[in-house]
Amino acid sequence: MTTPMQQGAAPAAAAPATKLECRSVWKLFGAGAEGYPIDRPEAADSARLAQAGLVGAVRDVNLGVREGEIFVIMGLSGSGKSTLVRCLSRLVEPTHGEILFNGENLLAASPKRMIEIRRHHMGMVFQHFALLPHLSVLGNVAFPLEVQGVGRAEREARARQMISLVGLEGREGFFPRELSGGQQQRVGIARSLAVEPELWFLDEPFSALDPLIRREMQDEFIRLQSVLRKTIVFITHDFDEAIRLADRIAIMKDGAVVQVGTPEDLVLRPADDYVAEFTRGVAQAKVVRVGSLMEAGAAPTDAPTVEEGAPIADTASLFAGGLQEIGVRARDGRVLGRLTRDAVVTVMMQG
Repeated sequence: MTTPMQQGAAPAAAAPATKLECRSVWKLFGAGAEGYPIDRPEAADSARLAQAGLVGAVRDVNLGVREGEIFVIMGLSGSGKSTLVRCLSRLVEPTHGEILFNGENLLAASPKRMIEIRRHHMGMVFQHFALLPHLSVLGNVAFPLEVQGVGRAEREARARQMISLVGLEGREGFFPRELSGGQQQRVGIARSLAVEPELWFLDEPFSALDPLIRREMQDEFIRLQSVLRKTIVFITHDFDEAIRLADRIAIMKDGAVVQVGTPEDLVLRPADDYVAEFTRGVAQAKVVRVGSLMEAGAAPTDAPTVEEGAPIADTASLFAGGLQEIGVRARDGRVLGRLTRDAVVTVMMQG
């Protein structure tokens, strides 16, 4: 591979603050789960749990979600990913551990405080759209604001902004039955954004959609994130979807987190055979990011530029006509370095 960014390049930005953190989080199901001494080392053994008639749906999870990132949790069906995301918002009560949101331990929060946090600081989108059939698009999007007690004029004005943001302007008066599946999901996204959440949970939001609509919604999601810069926890079982969307990915198996890393980390440096099998069919060019291969120095002024977070696969067409190097820019437009044709060809040939 080409030499990575060298001395003289722009300094790395400080790491974002941690918005949400899990510390030794467990969720046990079964009679007596609440009284089971899971904090004792021997009690966490799978055989001991089985002997006690308990199932560890979430097992000793430790992870942190950084402000402004898309953090994807993925695994096969039954791996515990949906249970974990419900524990993070206390829709399901964890059996043990700590969940810190902006430094506040949610497991110590009163029911009243949790309702306040969910209403004002968290947004949620699930696989099933759960739109209210008797309300219009405008009514559905404004509904969580109505629950908050926001006045009609203000809540409808904000709802219209969100409807426009997700590309449904002009359909405010439509009812859910008059919308396609992709449009219904856009309404669900707009509704969850209406409360202007700090933290956004999405549990397999596109899995019920047809492949073409799903791809369209992924593109829309990427566009929204480029505008909003939300802190997002996104659940999926589709690795292709994960690598398109994620800044980092946590892979779960049997309730435990096996590895956390960037898509590039997981494909190039899998922690074990399970992760390796999960990522086996993924081409390196889809996950290796431009920032990993860029070199110091500016490209020619007439050369195109690409964002540092883009996958190498997206840059191949920019080298048309024999161009030998292109510029690399940060999200804010700053020039960070250059990417050479040879570096791209090397990765593309590695399959």
